[in-house]
Amino acid sequence: MKITSAKYLTSAVREEQILRDDLLEVAFVGRSNVGKSSLLNSLCGQKNLAKTSSTPGLTKMINYFLINGSFRFVDLPGYGYAKTGQKHIANWAGLMETYLLQSQSLRTVFVLVDCRHEPSDLDRMMLNFLIETQLPFVVIATKVDKLAKSKIPQACAGIAKSLGIRREMIFPYSSESGYGKEKLLEYLEGVLK
Repeated sequence: MKITSAKYLTSAVREEQILRDDLLEVAFVGRSNVGKSSLLNSLCGQKNLAKTSSTPGLTKMINYFLINGSFRFVDLPGYGYAKTGQKHIANWAGLMETYLLQSQSLRTVFVLVDCRHEPSDLDRMMLNFLIETQLPFVVIATKVDKLAKSKIPQACAGIAKSLGIRREMIFPYSSESGYGKEKLLEYLEGVLK
């Protein structure tokens, strides 16, 4: 698959703003500083499609992007870091859960984890939620450019073991170098067929 066009569509901060139509969707979720925006920009070949920030926890809403005029990337709120009240955190969590449970168009969830760190309890909670609700997912191990190439398979195997999933469910990726981009786009093409 080749992404030839990508544009920001809209954001949802309340349940009634969640898009409900027939357009296929792929969702991205992960800890606040895992590099979700960078990954989206890298996949789409655009620098500023998704807003990146040095301050973790900036995505507090569901952001929709139209890809190739035919499907959507859905950027879900980052979890695990917030300089805000519990009420707001509960609101984002509720919004994300509503989207994941009610979307009829969702084809898969990309769960992002930083390849340099042990997956967190929140990462495990997210995976357990996806498994329990039978939502399809794979894990993207981000920031692999920070490792020696020879260490990438070992890091991915460690993540798989820690999360209790098969190694082939882990896609190593670097937004900086584009490492893993072709394989991820190939997987995406299969998911959307």
